Amino acid sequence: MKIGFIGLGNMGAPMAENLARGGHEVTGFDLAAPCPEGVHKAQDAGDAVRGADVVITMLPNGAILCDVAAQVIPAMQSGAVLCDCSTVDVESARAVAEMAVAAGLGALDAPVSGGVGGAGAGTLTFMVGGSDSAFMTVLPLFEIMGQKAVHCGAAGAGQAAKICNNMILGATMAVTCEAFALADKLGLDRARMFDVVSTSSGYSWSMNAYCPAPGIGPQSPADNDYRPGFAAELMLKDLRLSQQAADAVDADTPMGARATELYADFVENEDGRGRDFSALLPRFTTRGRS
Repeated sequence: MKIGFIGLGNMGAPMAENLARGGHEVTGFDLAAPCPEGVHKAQDAGDAVRGADVVITMLPNGAILCDVAAQVIPAMQSGAVLCDCSTVDVESARAVAEMAVAAGLGALDAPVSGGVGGAGAGTLTFMVGGSDSAFMTVLPLFEIMGQKAVHCGAAGAGQAAKICNNMILGATMAVTCEAFALADKLGLDRARMFDVVSTSSGYSWSMNAYCPAPGIGPQSPADNDYRPGFAAELMLKDLRLSQQAADAVDADTPMGARATELYADFVENEDGRGRDFSALLPRFTTRGRS
């Protein structure tokens, strides 16, 4: 396929490179980042999408997505698919889908899980909202960039799934870090703690696959001085999106709200910015009960 790719940052660049390696013709555009190997450089966003069968965007937020969509939709050929892989608010995702469909295009919101490592390895999970036909068009590309693509429903459903998933992730990582700090103060060895919890009812992805305690379990950012695999400020962004969505539909999410407050303090008032979201553990180990 001929692919336009807009947004070649830490996530977008390896995704675009994998598509080029997979034999597709990829033209990319980014205001600052260079084009990765195998990707043709466009002069502007419109140039990147002309004649493309699929246009993929990976952008920082909903406002930028809406601005970019307004620029590229008029330049896209009829019948092409606009596939946004950013994590944005549900309202922006649906607004862009409406713009695309009104212009005779297919539209998907397809946020990802798996981080920079998954983008490079081609092992991302895609949570996808949009029509069946648009999903089937882009499925071969999802299969190159990731290990799984789940069609969650109509426009906005992919963002809804991502927001709910990451609300769980933020809350479970916070309590996993709390539990390790409590175990330390109770005199329990961290390795013994992991051996028990990882095979008991406290099992979770935050404990078993991404353990916040260094030297325990599979390799994780904790073993690299908490350099981010998934930055704390990105977790805060996703948690705030979850609470924005909860406000919009009058959903009671007290654990999600508390996790949002916790990460806001960590990122904005402490030393969390630029660190992995699992770096709450050293934060908790230095604090007493307030």
